[in-house]
Amino acid sequence: MEDGELVIRLPGRPDSSVGNISCGAGGGFGETLVLRHKEVHHFFFVPFREQPIYSTRAHVFQIDPNTKKNWLPTSKHAVTVSYFYDSTRNVYRIISLDGTKAIINSTISPNMTFTKTSQKFGQWADSRANTVYGLGFSTEHHLAKFAEKFAEYKEAARLAKEKSQEKMDMATSPSQVRSVHTILTSCMVCIMNIWSTGQPNNVMNLSVFCSPAMTKHWEAELEALKGNNAKLTAALLESTANVKQWKQQLAAYQEEAERLHKRVTELECQSIQTPVIKSQKTELNQTIEELENTLRDKEEEMEKFKEELENMNDLMEQKDTLTQKLEETELRSRVLEEQLVGAEQRLEENQEEQENFRKSLRTLLEMLDGKIFELTELRDTLARLIEEAS
Repeated sequence: MEDGELVIRLPGRPDSSVGNISCGAGGGFGETLVLRHKEVHHFFFVPFREQPIYSTRAHVFQIDPNTKKNWLPTSKHAVTVSYFYDSTRNVYRIISLDGTKAIINSTISPNMTFTKTSQKFGQWADSRANTVYGLGFSTEHHLAKFAEKFAEYKEAARLAKEKSQEKMDMATSPSQVRSVHTILTSCMVCIMNIWSTGQPNNVMNLSVFCSPAMTKHWEAELEALKGNNAKLTAALLESTANVKQWKQQLAAYQEEAERLHKRVTELECQSIQTPVIKSQKTELNQTIEELENTLRDKEEEMEKFKEELENMNDLMEQKDTLTQKLEETELRSRVLEEQLVGAEQRLEENQEEQENFRKSLRTLLEMLDGKIFELTELRDTLARLIEEAS
């Protein structure tokens, strides 16, 4: 490790930690963070417990972010490009390492498309990384095999997403919202503890906490909250419509029951109780019992709908609270970043002042050396004069 640099290694496990900061937003890859003066370098490495499910070799390119037309090579030679399955998040990734640096780290999503632009070259766009990756293969067979695997894992990612969506729809509960609230609260406490200590190492840890990876994580959390909000709103509207429908049916059943009761009373008032009238009365009584049973069932269903409606209102309130806290956390994060930049500027100014002070001391030392040398010569001269005089 060079002078003036700090190396921080983050282990590749689901719950990663940095210094005194602990947040449950880790992924399946480890990260090495190198801090130097005015520089921050990130390197990613794949943990040994995850093995690639398919590997090939190719030259890696990325689209020029300025022109969006030219290809920029990210590897000087052909490197290994592998498909990985991240079991913790149930996603498929394309990973390529050039030494210890990750030149491709792309998560396959159902809306991605791998396009063959020539006999030995293919490309795909990654909206999360905001770039387009290109691969140059040595043979057409390798390109076709890579495209086949891409389509296979893309379909697997789609199925996995549908299953997770179904589970989310069936298992949306306040406990899940409370878990997100717990994560936000713990992370906010971590930020305040770091800044209150005022130690240099904690300031460096804060720069890691405010890294683009954590920003993307919070953006993903916000998108998930927005998705849950849309689902809850749709379910709320559907439940409201069902309640109105049940009320209308209930009113219709009550009117029908009253009409039948009146009809039974009229039949009972008739003086001649013929067998036909008795049979009609029996049928009417049976119909009334059936309607009353149906009415009780509908009332029970209405009670259930009311309970679900109350739960949804609670979830909506919790969602609004979490969204507000997330916005406050992002605002505090930006303020802390500005304070961190100011601290770095003051540190740089102090270093410049110390360097100027050292230069002044060296100049003074040289002057003192000259004066001492002159005094030594004067002493020797006086000694010789005294000896000659004696």
